Amino acid sequence: MNSPLIELAVVFSQLGLVAIGGVMSALPDIQRQVVEVHSWMTASEFAGAFALTQAAPGPNVMVVALVGWHVAGLAGALVALTSLIAPPAVLAYIVASLWRRFSGTDWVKDIQSSLNAVSVGLIAAGAALITLSAAQSPALDVVIIATTAAFLGSRIQPLWLLGAGALLGAAGLI
Repeated sequence: MNSPLIELAVVFSQLGLVAIGGVMSALPDIQRQVVEVHSWMTASEFAGAFALTQAAPGPNVMVVALVGWHVAGLAGALVALTSLIAPPAVLAYIVASLWRRFSGTDWVKDIQSSLNAVSVGLIAAGAALITLSAAQSPALDVVIIATTAAFLGSRIQPLWLLGAGALLGAAGLI
């Protein structure tokens, strides 16, 4: 495959089919393909693109458009985004028609419960991957650990934690 557009289409159409629970659940695989397999971006560039898409309003899937843009401009962004979305949309349409027929059976309920657990695990793996990619200094490692502990161990509003991190960054402490 010499064409970057074809490579983007192949990679993201496959990733779209394993993104159970949304693009966040496939983030470790997206990062592996983009950084390690195809070397389209460095780990820090990918983390930066991810951070930008999280700061901007809109869906998490925009990180895919930024990767495509980085690889092949506007055409790359459109190909990557369409390739990620189209295969699972077609599959969802097919499965939904079958799902209605069997809804209410025990095995369907079991599958739904299992997919919920898989989604949570995949999203947690994505969060860990981005954390490792972003950590570039011992001071930042301490801030990440403290913020995670505060978030998980208290009822502190996450926006306060985000604001504290922004202030530390603006002050040049991290």
